[in-house]
Amino acid sequence: MKTNSLDFDAQALREKILDLAMRGKLVPQDPNDEPASVLLEKIKAEKAELIKEKKIKKTKPLPPITDDEKPFDIPDSWEWVRLGDVIDFSLGKTPRRGNSKYWEKGSIPWVSISDIGEEKYLESTKEKITPIALKDSFKNQIESVGTLLMSFKLSIGKVAILKVPAVHNEAIISVYPIMNNKNITRDYLYYLLPIISNSGYFTPAIKGKTLNKKLISQLKVPLPPLSEQSRIAAKIAQLFALLRKVETSTQQYAKLQTLLKSKVLDLAMRGKLVKQDPNDEPASVLLEKIKAEKQELIKEKKIKKPKPLPPITDDEKPFDIPDSWEWVRLGEICEIKGGKRVPKGRKLEDQVSYKPYIRVADMQDQSVNTDTLKYASKDIFNEISRYTISSKDVYFSIAGTIGKVGSIPKKLDGALLTENAAKLEFFAAQEMNKKFFIEMLSSDFIKEQHKEMLSKVAQPKLALIKLRKTIIPLPSVSEQKRVVGKILQIFSQ
Repeated sequence: MKTNSLDFDAQALREKILDLAMRGKLVPQDPNDEPASVLLEKIKAEKAELIKEKKIKKTKPLPPITDDEKPFDIPDSWEWVRLGDVIDFSLGKTPRRGNSKYWEKGSIPWVSISDIGEEKYLESTKEKITPIALKDSFKNQIESVGTLLMSFKLSIGKVAILKVPAVHNEAIISVYPIMNNKNITRDYLYYLLPIISNSGYFTPAIKGKTLNKKLISQLKVPLPPLSEQSRIAAKIAQLFALLRKVETSTQQYAKLQTLLKSKVLDLAMRGKLVKQDPNDEPASVLLEKIKAEKQELIKEKKIKKPKPLPPITDDEKPFDIPDSWEWVRLGEICEIKGGKRVPKGRKLEDQVSYKPYIRVADMQDQSVNTDTLKYASKDIFNEISRYTISSKDVYFSIAGTIGKVGSIPKKLDGALLTENAAKLEFFAAQEMNKKFFIEMLSSDFIKEQHKEMLSKVAQPKLALIKLRKTIIPLPSVSEQKRVVGKILQIFSQ
């Protein structure tokens, strides 16, 4: 039963939008636009003037981009350029940590990578430096409002635009487009630099997780005419805003689904989801059948005689249930067994080998995600072959993420089970409705019980004896079936 979200991958759509933008396919070209080749000539002239005025340093000419280096075709009015040909940039610093005069009661925002988030504009920083630090480390040079920042170490390509004057550390560069008419090129680069700086299409070979000054300058950039840059940035901003609205709606939808499921299961647990039928065989009769079957299995030595579970007191019963129902402990109606860890020194395989080994990470949507499965060799299986699970059983995770519950597909019958989960083998299995118990064990009522049990232990692992002591309301077999039918009906709508 899916209750998490709509089928919507916002990140994939963002990446598609940016891919179209880089290829000149997001907005139409305008034949009246001044081509990027003219823009490049203006940039060269502006750069020469800035060098003459000693506002920027003269750099070595960058190598031209060969046809083999161009990763895809772009419109005729565009140009492939090196980033260093169209921008200037500067690195930051970290004032000496040991000098308290640089940090105590600082007032000047100092940007680190952790300050750069999802928002376009950066308004505040976790740390600030003093005017003394600004003088000693930055020669009183502070980046102005509107400056584009980009990280180039560890987390490459995180970008933000300053909304306050600030300085930054040595893992970030300030980006200054040579021709920055009304911040057009800045906004275009804001959207494209995260891809350009991370993709092998555009970036020379990166050693480790760091770009250096040379590699930054040599990044390949598809450059549109200035007017088209403006249209692209505006279109991306518009589409991203729409995606954020859809994401918010999706999250709200997921919350409503979760609340709905919680309420439905609560009603089911109390016997209020479907009407009782006076003709139903009461749960007490089902319990007698379970006891008789259990005694027979013990007699045949197919299961061990368990320690008696404590009776359920009236104080333990949190709410009233129908007269035909019974309060039971989970261990009364099923055999609970743990899984087994992989033998020390042995490793599971990614490729299909002898038998699947089901981990908590594989347990999804009350079933098993077969895409993530790992496999045990025949040798491993032979060592821990007693710890398998069948499609008739129910799994319940007891460590890591506690409370994942479901069953395994028939094709995984006989798979090995992790030590971080238990399998529940129900007595009177032909009569018991496995889906009913999966839904009940997913309820908030069960989660609250286990949360209370776990609050008394240091390590969050649910012991099997505690799982056996879990209290659950037991309806008749017929009502189990009607409850499941009603749950499926509600969520199919």
